[in-house]
Amino acid sequence: MKTKIILVFIFFSALSTAYAQPVQKKIADTEKSATSIQDEVKSGKAYLIDVRTAREYQSGHLKQTRNIDYNSPGFGAAISKLNKTKPVYLYCRSGNRSGKALDSLKALGFKSYYNLGGLEQLKTEGFAAE
Repeated sequence: MKTKIILVFIFFSALSTAYAQPVQKKIADTEKSATSIQDEVKSGKAYLIDVRTAREYQSGHLKQTRNIDYNSPGFGAAISKLNKTKPVYLYCRSGNRSGKALDSLKALGFKSYYNLGGLEQLKTEGFAAE
């Protein structure tokens, strides 16, 4: 009986320890940091696309971004002009529109594309803003 109690105690102790481990922040489901993504964009090896409206973009955005409004009729045409072999990092206000935009990139044949999430979250994760 004592063995069972000890085993149960060990099991729950191990379980609580596993859940207490800090979660590492991942950006765009990659191991890349904000700095490495922005360096990649700055060097021309990737795109950083803000899919919010022009008005939202003008109120503030990340450095080195292009604004291609997901809700505009010309979104597909504008995004298809990008090099499909370069990684594309998308963001919006909350991550919703940029998440939906991933489907368009997939359909257009892009090789790597990521939803970074929302602008305010990205600023707290170290992305430089303008």
